[in-house]
Amino acid sequence: MKIKITLFFLFLSLLSVAQGKYIVNNKKGVDKISFKLLNNVIVIPVEVNGVALSFLLDSGVSKPIVFNFLKASDSLEILNAETIYLKGLGNNGKVPALKSSGNTFKIGDVTNYNQDFYVIFDSTINFAPKLGIPIHGIIGFDLFRDLVVDINYNSKQIKLISPEKYKYKTCKACETFALEFYNNKPYFNVSVAIKDKNIPVKLLIDSGSSDALWLFENDSLGIVIKDNYFDDFLGYGLSGSVHGKRSKLKAFSLKSFVLRKPLVAYPDSTYTSVLRKIKGRNGSIGGEILKRFNIIMDYTNARIILKRNSNFKNKFIYNKSGLEVENEGIRLVTEYEPNTMSNTSKDNKSSNTINVQAVYTNTRKFVVKKAYTISFVRPNSPAARVGLQKGDVILKINGNDTIKYTLQELIYKFYDKEGKRITMEVERFGKRIKVTFSLESLIN
Repeated sequence: MKIKITLFFLFLSLLSVAQGKYIVNNKKGVDKISFKLLNNVIVIPVEVNGVALSFLLDSGVSKPIVFNFLKASDSLEILNAETIYLKGLGNNGKVPALKSSGNTFKIGDVTNYNQDFYVIFDSTINFAPKLGIPIHGIIGFDLFRDLVVDINYNSKQIKLISPEKYKYKTCKACETFALEFYNNKPYFNVSVAIKDKNIPVKLLIDSGSSDALWLFENDSLGIVIKDNYFDDFLGYGLSGSVHGKRSKLKAFSLKSFVLRKPLVAYPDSTYTSVLRKIKGRNGSIGGEILKRFNIIMDYTNARIILKRNSNFKNKFIYNKSGLEVENEGIRLVTEYEPNTMSNTSKDNKSSNTINVQAVYTNTRKFVVKKAYTISFVRPNSPAARVGLQKGDVILKINGNDTIKYTLQELIYKFYDKEGKRITMEVERFGKRIKVTFSLESLIN
């Protein structure tokens, strides 16, 4: 399942001075970090200037960014700040930010005592509602540059290894690819099968994208889409929403590893005109495919090693409702504390005794819970045809109160097979509305 978070960033006029390196502060030169995998993206704990935060691990970003600053911690120090502008994948132009230097970043036993990062104060740029947990920033190139990063999607653990301590082992079940770098971002060469044609492509390795593949349409190369697709919302960029087409490829090949009928998105050229200027770039590979492998990223030797894991054979599924849902806003929910005891007494004057009786009651209380709110409704989708709208708060799904579910569990219900009936109760401006619709496949 995916919430389609697409995090591509282009930095304008960011000529950084020399900064520190990430060092493993133990004798083994290795540290193991547990991570959360949410909608195919990796969330790791990062301590910034002594403040504990949660960051996306994004190989497609150049410098760390804190974009949920005020909600994360008012006490976070921003050292040596200067104003700059960032431009991202979207349609709203430049985003004002601060560049901060001389910061201490700590990830487990790994520390950088002189890390640059960028702070965005725009409250509308907040990816936490799309994942359902607080997300305060993104980290990428600097960490990958200094260490060998071993990502185990099965165990949800990352090993951060000093390059001089890492020893390669023979792995007959692995495939190794050479990395190329442009603007501090990793690319590799693979191939896609469109119709009956195998096409070599150069893709950005983007662990911060929850999608499987993005391709840029190119008639001369045969990267075209004429049928078996639908128009859809693709994700959120730094500068706004991204739209395009969704489809499936015949196959996607990473040397001997072949994935059949993977999902693919073709973003509108309006959003990717700048990205196309990178020599030979044809798109990107995201978390929906990356999670099917355990991965070793070795920037020092410019290589990536893939070994397929238990996710490899999972089917590629997608949202068949036409709804995008966020963990945004609040609900006032009634809860009961059962078997609360209270004492009642009765004075029996005739016998000079007092009878005490224990009475058990259910005490009612009101609790504030986060709400699941519809953030987008695809035109002419099953959800749109029954009148669901952006801003509707989902109260119940298939008869169950949504507070029972995590955001990921709720969204996964929209990924079921075609024809699955979904009943929903939503609240709109204080009015409760009940609807029923069936999931619908638009691509095969």
